[in-house]
Amino acid sequence: MMAPSSKSLRARDAWRLGNAGRVLGDALTRFEARVLELMADSGHGQTRLSHVKLTRHLDLAGTRITELARRARMTNAAMTELIDQCETLGLVVREVDASDKRVRTVHFTEAGSEWLVAFGKAVKKAERELFAEIGPEAAAVLLEGLGRYAGAVESIRVGGKTAP
Repeated sequence: MMAPSSKSLRARDAWRLGNAGRVLGDALTRFEARVLELMADSGHGQTRLSHVKLTRHLDLAGTRITELARRARMTNAAMTELIDQCETLGLVVREVDASDKRVRTVHFTEAGSEWLVAFGKAVKKAERELFAEIGPEAAAVLLEGLGRYAGAVESIRVGGKTAP
């Protein structure tokens, strides 16, 4: 039996490289790498993608650890480890929940709030670069379409509404 040619292997394997999940993942990898690069340029080189997984789900008024874990689709233990790291960096602090003394909520520190401003600027700049590369019409379609698609994901809903 003859081995398939490399051309026929590539043709049969093309779906793995060009499917929506792969393209979205590759685009996200590029976007996040650019955001981290911009964060490093602004003096926040300690930022890791895992820290973003915590901070993107942390409400400005504070959030319970169990809720952070649920939103991020992580175990409480894994989220607690991220909180430990961000606490060491001075970005967040744990406080006793006023409504239940057994529960801890996580809040941004002053330094964490400053980090969040820098992160917002980095995201906006990376978005402008993305939009400049693909064009404003494609960018509008991309955000609208992906927003509709992502709206079906329960973990990004807060109080019944899609989280920003």
